[in-house]
Amino acid sequence: MAKYSQGIKLKIVQEYLKGNLGYLLLAQKYGIPSPTPIKNWVRAYKAFGEEGLQRKTNHEEYPVQFKLDVLKFMKQTGASYQDTAIRFNRNDPSLIATWNSKFLKEGVEGLKHSKGRPSCLKKQKLHRQKKKKQCLVRSS
Repeated sequence: MAKYSQGIKLKIVQEYLKGNLGYLLLAQKYGIPSPTPIKNWVRAYKAFGEEGLQRKTNHEEYPVQFKLDVLKFMKQTGASYQDTAIRFNRNDPSLIATWNSKFLKEGVEGLKHSKGRPSCLKKQKLHRQKKKKQCLVRSS
Protein backbone atom coordinates (compact mmCIF):
# COMPACT_ATOMS: atom_id res chain seq x y z
CA MET A 1 0.00 0.00 0.00
CA ALA A 2 1.18 3.51 -0.79
CA LYS A 3 2.26 5.69 2.07
CA TYR A 4 -0.11 8.49 1.01
CA SER A 5 -3.40 7.91 -0.75
CA GLN A 6 -4.30 9.69 -3.94
CA GLY A 7 -7.08 11.46 -2.05
CA ILE A 8 -4.77 13.00 0.54
CA LYS A 9 -2.28 13.99 -2.14
CA LEU A 10 -5.02 15.72 -4.12
CA LYS A 11 -6.32 17.48 -1.01
CA ILE A 12 -2.85 18.79 -0.12
CA VAL A 13 -2.11 19.88 -3.71
CA GLN A 14 -5.40 21.73 -3.98
CA GLU A 15 -4.79 23.41 -0.64
CA TYR A 16 -1.33 24.48 -1.83
CA LEU A 17 -2.74 25.84 -5.10
CA LYS A 18 -5.27 27.96 -3.20
CA GLY A 19 -2.24 29.81 -1.87
CA ASN A 20 -3.08 29.77 1.83
CA LEU A 21 -0.13 27.65 2.99
CA GLY A 22 3.32 26.89 1.62
CA TYR A 23 5.05 23.52 1.32
CA LEU A 24 6.58 23.56 4.79
CA LEU A 25 3.40 24.52 6.62
CA LEU A 26 1.38 21.94 4.69
CA ALA A 27 3.93 19.27 5.58
CA GLN A 28 3.65 20.23 9.26
CA LYS A 29 -0.15 20.36 9.11
CA TYR A 30 -0.45 16.86 7.63
CA GLY A 31 2.43 15.30 9.55
CA ILE A 32 4.65 14.77 6.51
CA PRO A 33 8.31 14.80 7.60
CA SER A 34 9.55 16.81 4.63
CA PRO A 35 7.99 19.30 2.19
CA THR A 36 9.73 17.58 -0.75
CA PRO A 37 6.94 15.08 -1.53
CA ILE A 38 4.43 17.93 -1.61
CA LYS A 39 6.62 19.84 -4.07
CA ASN A 40 6.79 16.75 -6.27
CA TRP A 41 3.03 16.17 -6.06
CA VAL A 42 2.34 19.79 -7.07
CA ARG A 43 4.72 19.55 -10.03
CA ALA A 44 3.24 16.22 -11.13
CA TYR A 45 -0.29 17.60 -10.75
CA LYS A 46 0.57 20.67 -12.84
CA ALA A 47 2.13 18.49 -15.55
CA PHE A 48 -0.35 15.58 -15.64
CA GLY A 49 -3.45 16.57 -13.64
CA GLU A 50 -4.97 14.12 -11.17
CA GLU A 51 -3.41 11.26 -13.10
CA GLY A 52 -0.01 12.57 -12.00
CA LEU A 53 -0.87 11.68 -8.41
CA GLN A 54 -1.74 8.05 -9.17
CA ARG A 55 0.66 5.24 -8.49
CA LYS A 56 1.53 3.27 -11.57
CA THR A 57 0.39 -0.35 -11.44
CA ASN A 58 1.68 -1.65 -14.76
CA HIS A 59 5.36 -2.01 -15.47
CA GLU A 60 6.34 -0.75 -18.87
CA GLU A 61 9.40 -2.04 -20.65
CA TYR A 62 11.56 0.76 -22.04
CA PRO A 63 14.16 0.33 -24.79
CA VAL A 64 17.78 0.81 -23.76
CA GLN A 65 18.15 3.68 -26.24
CA PHE A 66 15.24 5.54 -24.61
CA LYS A 67 16.86 5.11 -21.18
CA LEU A 68 20.15 6.42 -22.55
CA ASP A 69 18.41 9.42 -24.11
CA VAL A 70 16.72 10.24 -20.82
CA LEU A 71 19.99 9.99 -18.86
CA LYS A 72 21.85 12.02 -21.50
CA PHE A 73 19.23 14.79 -21.29
CA MET A 74 19.48 14.82 -17.51
CA LYS A 75 23.28 15.03 -17.57
CA GLN A 76 23.45 17.72 -20.26
CA THR A 77 20.80 19.96 -18.72
CA GLY A 78 21.39 19.28 -15.03
CA ALA A 79 17.66 18.60 -14.67
CA SER A 80 16.35 16.84 -11.58
CA TYR A 81 14.81 13.38 -11.76
CA GLN A 82 11.36 15.00 -11.45
CA ASP A 83 12.02 17.53 -14.23
CA THR A 84 13.46 14.84 -16.45
CA ALA A 85 10.45 12.59 -15.89
CA ILE A 86 8.07 15.40 -16.79
CA ARG A 87 10.14 16.31 -19.87
CA PHE A 88 9.77 12.73 -21.15
CA ASN A 89 6.08 12.59 -20.21
CA ARG A 90 6.64 10.13 -17.38
CA ASN A 91 5.54 10.45 -13.81
CA ASP A 92 8.03 8.21 -12.10
CA PRO A 93 11.23 10.05 -11.17
CA SER A 94 12.35 7.12 -9.01
CA LEU A 95 12.47 4.96 -12.15
CA ILE A 96 14.91 7.40 -13.73
CA ALA A 97 16.95 7.40 -10.52
CA THR A 98 17.11 3.60 -10.75
CA TRP A 99 18.27 3.77 -14.37
CA ASN A 100 20.94 6.29 -13.42
CA SER A 101 22.18 4.15 -10.55
CA LYS A 102 22.33 1.02 -12.70
CA PHE A 103 24.10 2.90 -15.47
CA LEU A 104 26.72 4.25 -13.07
CA LYS A 105 27.32 0.79 -11.59
CA GLU A 106 27.09 -1.45 -14.65
CA GLY A 107 27.14 0.80 -17.72
CA VAL A 108 24.82 0.11 -20.65
CA GLU A 109 24.49 -3.55 -19.59
CA GLY A 110 22.75 -2.39 -16.42
CA LEU A 111 20.02 -0.77 -18.51
CA LYS A 112 19.17 -3.99 -20.29
CA HIS A 113 16.28 -5.63 -18.54
CA SER A 114 15.11 -9.13 -19.05
CA LYS A 115 11.57 -9.98 -18.09
CA GLY A 116 10.92 -12.50 -15.41
CA ARG A 117 12.80 -13.58 -12.37
CA PRO A 118 16.58 -13.36 -12.61
CA SER A 119 18.40 -16.65 -12.87
CA CYS A 120 20.34 -18.13 -10.00
CA LEU A 121 23.39 -18.84 -12.16
CA LYS A 122 25.51 -16.13 -10.53
CA LYS A 123 24.80 -17.52 -7.06
CA GLN A 124 25.58 -21.04 -8.24
CA LYS A 125 28.89 -19.95 -9.80
CA LEU A 126 29.92 -18.08 -6.65
CA HIS A 127 29.00 -21.08 -4.52
CA ARG A 128 31.10 -23.39 -6.73
CA GLN A 129 34.05 -21.01 -6.60
CA LYS A 130 33.89 -20.89 -2.79
CA LYS A 131 33.82 -24.68 -2.62
CA LYS A 132 36.86 -24.93 -4.92
CA LYS A 133 38.78 -22.46 -2.76
CA GLN A 134 37.88 -24.40 0.39
CA CYS A 135 39.08 -27.63 -1.22
CA LEU A 136 42.35 -26.04 -2.29
CA VAL A 137 42.98 -24.65 1.18
CA ARG A 138 42.29 -28.03 2.80
CA SER A 139 44.53 -29.94 0.42
CA SER A 140 47.53 -27.65 0.97
